[in-house]
Amino acid sequence: MDFTAIDLPGMLLDTESAVAMKAHGSTEAAVLLPISGWPEAPRLTFTERRADLRKHAGEISFPGGTTEPEDRDLEDTALRESEEEIALHRVHVEVVGAVPPVGTFATSFRIRPIVGLVSGEATMVANPDEVAAILSFGFDELLDSYAMRRLVRRGVPIRTPTFELGRHLIWGATARILTDFFHRIGAMD
Repeated sequence: MDFTAIDLPGMLLDTESAVAMKAHGSTEAAVLLPISGWPEAPRLTFTERRADLRKHAGEISFPGGTTEPEDRDLEDTALRESEEEIALHRVHVEVVGAVPPVGTFATSFRIRPIVGLVSGEATMVANPDEVAAILSFGFDELLDSYAMRRLVRRGVPIRTPTFELGRHLIWGATARILTDFFHRIGAMD
């Protein structure tokens, strides 16, 4: 797909509108969808969480986390967490919008996804306390890997969007955010 004709900020919500939207969950959180190479060769960066973490162990997610008292707003939360998890400094991120919030049912998070363009000067280093690996996938390979699948989680069968890239399976809230993002920019029907 040719992404050069897409007006990315025009396809996304402004962050204030997205934050004002309702979603399931009692704990506020925010994630950053870090896009590099826009628009010629766009890629998204994800984290693979350490396998020994208490919550979401081994899962693929966007950098992010819960709001802290020092955060000015949820955009600040996403940028701070990206700095903590993958050393992506906010000076290298241009926030261009957001997608609607997503709620998690098992953990009751209300996740606010913030979309940012990452400059070519940015470097990323995994925080070994939280992140096992930093993953980067091109938009085309993500779109090609999409499928609705039936997964069993905690003994309960669920039908959910997934993106399977080699040994990596993106599912759950991250896959729902990613699917919504691709729908918004016209990459998925």
